[in-house]
Amino acid sequence: MRVSGVDEDALTAALGSDPVPEDVVVALARAKAEAVLTEFDDALVVGCDSMLSIGDELQGKPHSVEVARRRWAAMAGTSGDLLTGHAVVRVVDGRSVAVAVGCSSTRVHFSEPSSADLEAYLASGEPLSVAGAFTLDGLGGWFVDRIEGDPSSVIGIGLPLVRRLLAEVGTSLSELWADSGNQ
Repeated sequence: MRVSGVDEDALTAALGSDPVPEDVVVALARAKAEAVLTEFDDALVVGCDSMLSIGDELQGKPHSVEVARRRWAAMAGTSGDLLTGHAVVRVVDGRSVAVAVGCSSTRVHFSEPSSADLEAYLASGEPLSVAGAFTLDGLGGWFVDRIEGDPSSVIGIGLPLVRRLLAEVGTSLSELWADSGNQ
């Protein structure tokens, strides 16, 4: 795993004043994959980015307790769409030879945490660095009533979509697993 260092806020701002939410997460995923390509001679690079679309707002990482608290006040007892952009890039001899991109959407239904539970969650720090100020596979999962769609995309990498994108760049799971020695 590599951290790309992509400035998510700057890239999002460069997309204009009213970009399509799915285009935002796909652009971020692609930028993250492309930012680390030079580190590899022969590889498959997968870039991902998620944001929560709730109401008319696209939410990334809140970065502060105050922002996370405001977001939870707006999303408690409601539903939103967790959008996860994916980019798969095939690198051969240090250069990109094939790219496939896509977006998965999963509907998330949130509970209404008590004030004490929400404050404890905020104090944990977990919601500060994740899209939508929640996780499904961590403490935030306690506040998710249900989801409609792919749970793996909410966790960060949508396996069904990535499987399809791998095929678009000419790789099957059996090849991938054989190359990694996990077959």
